[in-house]
Amino acid sequence: MLSEEKLNYFREKLLQMKEENEEKIESNQENSPNDATGELADYDNHPADMGTEQFEQEMNAGLDNRREERLREINDALERIENGTYGISEKSGKPIPEERLEVMPTARYLVEEKE
Repeated sequence: MLSEEKLNYFREKLLQMKEENEEKIESNQENSPNDATGELADYDNHPADMGTEQFEQEMNAGLDNRREERLREINDALERIENGTYGISEKSGKPIPEERLEVMPTARYLVEEKE
C-alpha cells in the first residue's frame, strides 16, 4: 500500500496532468480552416493552403481525441485515489510498483498483465 504522502504526491501529479490536458484541448477548439488562417472566405486561399489547414485541423482533432481519452484515464486514477484502490492492479489485486506509477501515474495493471 502507498503511504498518504505518496498518494498526495500522485494526486498532485495527476491534477497537473489534468490541467495541462484541459488547456491543450481548449486551445485547439477551431471550427474550420478559415478560423485557423483568419480568412473570411475559402476562395482567397490556394487549394494547397486549405489542404494543409484541413490536415492540421484533422491532426489536432485526433490529438484532442487522445487528450480526452487521457483525461478520462486521469480522472479514473483520481477516483481510485479517493476510493482507496490506487496503486492496486485491477486484474490481480497485487500492488503496482511505485516505479511504474512514477512513469505512468494512470497505470491500472502490472506490466506483465498488460493486454
